[in-house]
Amino acid sequence: MKVLMFGWEFPPHISGGLGTACFGLTESLAKKDTQILFVIPKTDSETIEEGLQIRSASNVEIPINSILKHKLHHNPPYEEGEISEIVSNLRVIGIDANPAPYTTQHVLSDAVSLSSWNYQFPEKNITLSSDLDTAQTTEEATVRYQFSGGYGPNLLEEVERYGLAGAEIARQEKFDIIHAHDWLTYQAGIAAKKISGKPLVVHVHATEFDRAGINADAPIFKMEHEGMEAADKIIAVSEWTKNIIINNYSIPADKITVVHNGALPAKQNEDIQRPPIGKPIITFLGRITFQKGPEYFVDAAEKVLSKFPDVHFVMAGSGDLLPKIIERVARLRIASHFHFTGFLKGEKVDRLWSVTNIYVMPSVSEPFGISPLEAVQAGVPVIVSHQSGVAEVMEHIVKIDFWNVEALADAMCNILKYQSLSNTLRNKSKEEISGITWELAAKKINALYHDLTR
Repeated sequence: MKVLMFGWEFPPHISGGLGTACFGLTESLAKKDTQILFVIPKTDSETIEEGLQIRSASNVEIPINSILKHKLHHNPPYEEGEISEIVSNLRVIGIDANPAPYTTQHVLSDAVSLSSWNYQFPEKNITLSSDLDTAQTTEEATVRYQFSGGYGPNLLEEVERYGLAGAEIARQEKFDIIHAHDWLTYQAGIAAKKISGKPLVVHVHATEFDRAGINADAPIFKMEHEGMEAADKIIAVSEWTKNIIINNYSIPADKITVVHNGALPAKQNEDIQRPPIGKPIITFLGRITFQKGPEYFVDAAEKVLSKFPDVHFVMAGSGDLLPKIIERVARLRIASHFHFTGFLKGEKVDRLWSVTNIYVMPSVSEPFGISPLEAVQAGVPVIVSHQSGVAEVMEHIVKIDFWNVEALADAMCNILKYQSLSNTLRNKSKEEISGITWELAAKKINALYHDLTR
């Protein structure tokens, strides 16, 4: 079984749980004799390991005629036969333009900015105006996009270009099935399916309704819906996410399979000795944005401090709500007890766990939530919202509704007050997590692959 897998994050280039999930899943699938070609927008080095090949979309040579067909198809709309006729008669003239987003071959030493081209259609031909007299046919012209691989202001443009790179890889490679992770890669997955005729699996790690609620971004929602409609099967990371897909995207329930995430194997130094810092620390680790409920964490913290004035709170992460949250902390006059670290990963997260007494994830809508599993492995008692996928698989963590600030504050206070409760949560949850593995997730997904390719 060979899988063409599209993803947006993969270690060491990660900004959240998506990259961690892709790593855990691919590593476990490779152990089950599944060959994976994993495509990522940008990576420092393309690698080939046993069962897993990493390929950078930034290194893909995309024929300009493929790009033109794509642009003609979408704006303005042309029939497929008409597009082919236009492109077959096309000559490409390079335009002296800003080459920053591109590298080119066979066209000119300078890059070609497709957005600057002047399209004209006399007798179903295209004329590209330019002062330069160098011209090539589209059969010889290619473009290589350089991706940032991030989530910046040009994200939608990068997603479109990633789709074109994915289509070209699908033309070059042999594979049995396509697996696309989250909306950023759905266009690539759909294109690969059209080219190859192979089954498409889309893996929903989060939806726009999780991220933005009723203020969902229309273009992103559209891409999510198109991906789900085109998929032969949808993997949801929780029952919570499955219900969102059914209710908000009108997808039939029998098209969706729930496969919960797993926990990566604990590090060798999992039993970390906490330094005697003398003051309890309660941690929030995640994007500081609407979805993660940071304001509920701050409001609960104020109530905890009225009973435990020595407690300190760490907010580790970055996001659009960070300035607002800092302002809220200052307004409540609890800034001396709050510490904002910015985005953390790797050893810095491990060091944070080593001084944390309680971890809190008060998410408004959390498809799964990998950070609670990491906290449990580090021996930290955990509080999560009922509105999360991880609440479905863990019994020995405290669960509250995200909006219930009183219940959240009480849960923190009880763990701080009763050492026996803290010890029970720490020990029982650590035992429980041993059954939540990526090997189990890979087994379910491998079975799904075989069902689709019979």
